Amino acid sequence: MALRDYLSFARANLRFLAFGLVVAFTSSAGQTFFIGVFGPEVRAAFSLSHTEWGTIYMIGTLSSAALLTYTGGLIDRMDLRLFAGVVIAGLAGACFVMSSIQSVVALTVAIFLLRQMGQGLTSHTASTSMARYHGAHRGKALSLVSIGFTIGEAVLPVLAVAAIAAWGWRQTYSVSGFVVLAIIPIVLWLLKGHAHRHEQHLTDVREQNSTDASAAGNKTRWEMLREPRFYLLLPAAVAPSFIMTAMFFHHLTLAEAKGWSAEWVTGSYWVFGLSTVLALLTAGPLIDRLTAARIMPFYLLPLAAGLILLAPAEDPLWVLAYLFLGGINSGLYFAGLTALWAELYGVRHLGAIKSTVGAISVFASALGPVTVGVMLDLGFPIETVCLCFAAYCLLATPPLMRALRRPPVAADIATG
Repeated sequence: MALRDYLSFARANLRFLAFGLVVAFTSSAGQTFFIGVFGPEVRAAFSLSHTEWGTIYMIGTLSSAALLTYTGGLIDRMDLRLFAGVVIAGLAGACFVMSSIQSVVALTVAIFLLRQMGQGLTSHTASTSMARYHGAHRGKALSLVSIGFTIGEAVLPVLAVAAIAAWGWRQTYSVSGFVVLAIIPIVLWLLKGHAHRHEQHLTDVREQNSTDASAAGNKTRWEMLREPRFYLLLPAAVAPSFIMTAMFFHHLTLAEAKGWSAEWVTGSYWVFGLSTVLALLTAGPLIDRLTAARIMPFYLLPLAAGLILLAPAEDPLWVLAYLFLGGINSGLYFAGLTALWAELYGVRHLGAIKSTVGAISVFASALGPVTVGVMLDLGFPIETVCLCFAAYCLLATPPLMRALRRPPVAADIATG
């Protein structure tokens, strides 16, 4: 039944879903799992310690988070075709900047651009557009499109390791920039006919606002920030950004500490991708049927379990269990979180709301790598890092469960 639902939905919305998937994949150039592969080479090129490299990453990412609260909201006011084209062109430019840096200051600027245009705005474009225009089917839409993130996570790190060995890290990022540029005409072609889709969306919004119940469901960013429930949700909402960003950023450090090969760790990312896809495809129909508010309360527990298993591991095969469980968390995160914001706060101001949450998540992702870097430089073993992150997941779960006891606004779920 679920497979038939997916196939029917995908056939009816193939072009727009393909747009979201391609954009999600393109964001990889500015995601931590990709940038982190370049870490050892960049640290060697500029003689940086773990803490210094993590601090540079933090500064660039925090600067991106500060700007994202404004730039992310532009998707509510700009034509999606223009917004997507500008964002992807900006990401290509960020790749070229990264390939040509000659100083630590320039490195910080490059990280800011990669995080703003890639991890920030490109991923924001993919998920926000799916949640906004697919209404009652947003769970399936987000699940299918998020496979683009997963393909990037599974394929690109091992390709980047091979490319860096063959060409060097600068040339690899330069080639990445040309690949991103080539995606722009594909994206614009996939958005053919979007004007009609957007007009239908505006009609739906006007119909929703014709009743008091529906209008009440479309909250502004400031109304969300004044709601106590938001702050109960927040620690769990940012946990994957904080933890998985740090782990992917330091995966080669993990491999070195455990005596495992870098090729084995990055080459095993397909397991993470596989479990992410399985979680996505399972969660999508469940979210549409039961709501994200009922699916998400326990979503951090697989990640906690994976970290607990990884901490004492000596056999490299345990990487597979850790990545599999982390992928389940990633799939639930991609499919559920954007749907959850739409359920709780409506879609009229979804760009502004999601960009605010995204900025906070980016802030958390900035703290992750430098936190681990400081701990490692202070002599804490990687095992302690893993257990601390697992404890964070377990402590964040009860407030999340309490926040989601109150059901979302029914009108938002039905009409999106």
